[in-house]
Order: sequence, then structure tokens, then C-alpha cells
Amino acid sequence: MIFLKTDDEIELLRAANLLVAGTLAEIARMIKPGVTTLDIDRLAETYIRDHGAVPTFKGFPNPYGADFPCSVCTSVNNVVVHGVPDDKPLQEGDIVSVDCGTKLNGYCGDSCYTFSVGEISEEARRLLKATKEALYKGIAQALPGRRIGDISHAVQTHVESQGYGVLRELVGHGIGREMHEDPQVPNYGKAGNGKVIKNGLCIAIEPMVTQGARDIVLLDDKWSVATRDGLLGAHFEHTIAVHHGKVDILSSFDEIERIENSNH
Repeated sequence: MIFLKTDDEIELLRAANLLVAGTLAEIARMIKPGVTTLDIDRLAETYIRDHGAVPTFKGFPNPYGADFPCSVCTSVNNVVVHGVPDDKPLQEGDIVSVDCGTKLNGYCGDSCYTFSVGEISEEARRLLKATKEALYKGIAQALPGRRIGDISHAVQTHVESQGYGVLRELVGHGIGREMHEDPQVPNYGKAGNGKVIKNGLCIAIEPMVTQGARDIVLLDDKWSVATRDGLLGAHFEHTIAVHHGKVDILSSFDEIERIENSNH
């Protein structure tokens, strides 16, 4: 069942998502060679709890009986999504997707950004650019009267036009009091298909893109999803509300991008 949100609920969702944005901005300030993904996780958990929220990913179950052990997912290089933080230092030229979720005053925030560690290759830069562009192409379709398939088709079309693959097995989702609500929001599909988009719809749109083939494998930790061919993966995500006839992006990359630009 899809729960359409009131104006008041959308503001509560905005607060939770802006806390995610703030957390990711703090991470942007610390990303550099030598930092570990466990360092990132510790910073994120402290920041989230210091702001009166809880990290929704910590303890989250999966079908394999493995509860997620950390507060953020950190997916490095060929890991596309759900990477588990560890004590291996990041290296110059790595990319790392940090997916973060919070629950604040009973409502959830969810957003992901793929960071560059130092100077990355031109091939990696193109992948990140295409994945972020696909996110905004999808968001632009989230208008009342259109359908979920319009979002999916826009993401897939852009990703594949750049020569990349898009994951089929994992999808975006509705969001509200629970992190994962209806409807599912695939990153592939046909325009004109799926549920009709209405005012009050709140969803997380999250292209998960592979540099090569879209085939994936689940690693031994039963969480990390990696490319089968070992090529890079990227992941960007915004939570949005369809609000008064238009799209309202509740999360934000503004501060992250400001930090990135100042670093370069």
C-alpha cells in the first residue's frame, strides 16, 4: 500500500533527509587516502546520534540472516551497493559510495553519494557524472499524473546511452515512517507503466550503475553487492516528495559539492 504524505509529514521527512545531507557533508570533509571506511562509519554514527536521530541501517536484517553491522554502507570501487565498512585504508584514485539512513522524530531519511578519493581516473569521473545525471533525469519525471515507469525509463535510457549497465535486482522505494515502503522504483522499465504518481508521494530514487556489464555477485559478508566483471560501480540517491504539483528534493548534495569543488 502506498501512503501519500501530508504537508506536515513531508516537513518531518525533510528534516530527516537534511540530517542525512549533513552527515554526508561531514564525510566529504574527511574523505582522503588513508581514511578507512570504519572511520567514516564511526563519524556518521556519532553525527547522527548527536543530532537526536538513529542510524536506520544499523541492525537492519537481510534474507540471509545477517543484520547490517554498521551505520552507513560504504561501497568501494567494484562494490556497487551495501558495502560493509572495514579497516582497509582508502587509496588515491578509489571511489566510495556512502549510503546513509536516519530516523528522526519518527520519519526516515535516505541518500547516497559516490565520493572520489583524491584524483580519480577520467573513466571513473565519467561513470560518476553519468550516474548522477541519471538520478536527476529520473527525478524530473516524478510529476503528478506520470507513472513510476517514466522515472525508471529515464534512468535506464540515460545510463545505457552512456554505455553503462544498470542494476535490475535492487530498486528505489517509497519512504516515510519506514525506510522501505511501497512503491518500488526500479532503475529500468517502460515509460507509461507502473503506479500513477500523485501529490504526497515520497520516494527514494537511486540509480545503481556499473561501468561494464550489469551482472553482480553477493560477496561473502552477505551484504556487499559487487560487479561480476570487477569493473567500477556507482550509486547516487535522493529522497523526493511530489508536492503541490512539482518535485521537491528533500535531501541535498549542495554542501558536498561545495566541499568537493573547494578541494579541487
